[in-house]
Amino acid sequence: MALISKIILPIFVVVIIFYGVKKKINVYDTFLEGAKEGLVTTFNIFPAVIAMIFAINIFLDSNVLGFVLKIIEPILGGVTVPLEIVPMALLRPVSGTASLAIMNDIFKNFGPDSFIGRLASVLQGCTDTTIYVIALYFGTVKITKIKHALWGGLFADLMGIIAAIILTNLFF
Repeated sequence: MALISKIILPIFVVVIIFYGVKKKINVYDTFLEGAKEGLVTTFNIFPAVIAMIFAINIFLDSNVLGFVLKIIEPILGGVTVPLEIVPMALLRPVSGTASLAIMNDIFKNFGPDSFIGRLASVLQGCTDTTIYVIALYFGTVKITKIKHALWGGLFADLMGIIAAIILTNLFF
């Protein structure tokens, strides 16, 4: 299996080159054009990524998350949702990396096979990085009217959080 995983990509590249030669395509020039387009795309995406990282850092450093946790704590008292999962649920739509870091901390503190570890795993799969996706992709193509996409995405994330809680309680 290790040998197959090492040779699959070079074989794939060779097949593409032979296919291009068979179709009488200048493979090298086409590759260079694609590389140039990739650089232009990277250049266009870069400002949106920097803005998103900046906004996430401001959010995390402002301690708004701690304030929200204090408000939510009494609400979650009657529900079987551990308070430690709330930061992950709140940050998942904003930053996949931040939610992965929180999930890693949950695994270190409680273990991946604990209820909260399983809930974190299911939550990671049931939600998406909505705000990140909107900021990056919509910002790249200069779409400014994002209201409906934002609310639709955040509603889907809320439903994913609820589904993760229900499914984890049902199966674990």
